[in-house]
Amino acid sequence: MDLRKLLSTTRKCIDTYGLIEEGDHIAVGVSGGKDSLSLLIAMNELRKFYPKAFSLSAITVNLGFDNLRLDAVQELCKRLEVPYHIVETNIADVLFEIRKEKNPCALCAKLRKGAINDKAKELGVNKIAYAHHRNDMLETVMMAMLYEGRYYTFSPLTYLDRSDLYVIRPFIMLEEKDIVSFAENTALPVCKNPCPMDGYTKRQYVKELLDRIYEENPGSDKCLYKAVLDSHLPGWPEARKVLRVRHKASETVDASSKM
Repeated sequence: MDLRKLLSTTRKCIDTYGLIEEGDHIAVGVSGGKDSLSLLIAMNELRKFYPKAFSLSAITVNLGFDNLRLDAVQELCKRLEVPYHIVETNIADVLFEIRKEKNPCALCAKLRKGAINDKAKELGVNKIAYAHHRNDMLETVMMAMLYEGRYYTFSPLTYLDRSDLYVIRPFIMLEEKDIVSFAENTALPVCKNPCPMDGYTKRQYVKELLDRIYEENPGSDKCLYKAVLDSHLPGWPEARKVLRVRHKASETVDASSKM
């Protein structure tokens, strides 16, 4: 996938769900992986021509692993002229040394989100952009059903009332293979995940399970995606309302032009 196609799908998602408003200050959550770096590139290019002006920053939460190298990410942000902020934490020590968590992912996510939200408020950010894509969304559905007994996944737009921040997910219409293709074609400076749990999590298990389902049942990924879009999940009805309102407005314009 090239930049043009990446931007096209990203903008479609942003327009469909009303993710960007005039004057937004958006912080991209950058882990150093292919997804977040691709989102950073896309958002930076988008702000050059998007009709609603917005400013951009990048935030990385350093969990405290010694082998995390962010020099290349810093250079990328410098080249893009995007302010880059690293939040230093001792989350790794808390998880693996103090608490000795056997299943640390949920607590890690909670602590990371708290750290990035605090930094966002300090910087005057009103929206945080995460690079969750379509595969992430479907994996979350499966994990919620298997481990929580509920049908749930995140939405493209989420309001965090405790911190008065919005979370946006502009990549939710993109498949992971599209991002992999873009990252390879662009030679992004992807950082290796330093977490010792990488590749051994419940999410990895569900990812591999879904991959087998998709391989054995061609088209099942599209059916699962459609099932989410057609479900009345928290956050999604509002998103569909945005689409319906814009669709009606478009119909009105088309009807007027034919008179």
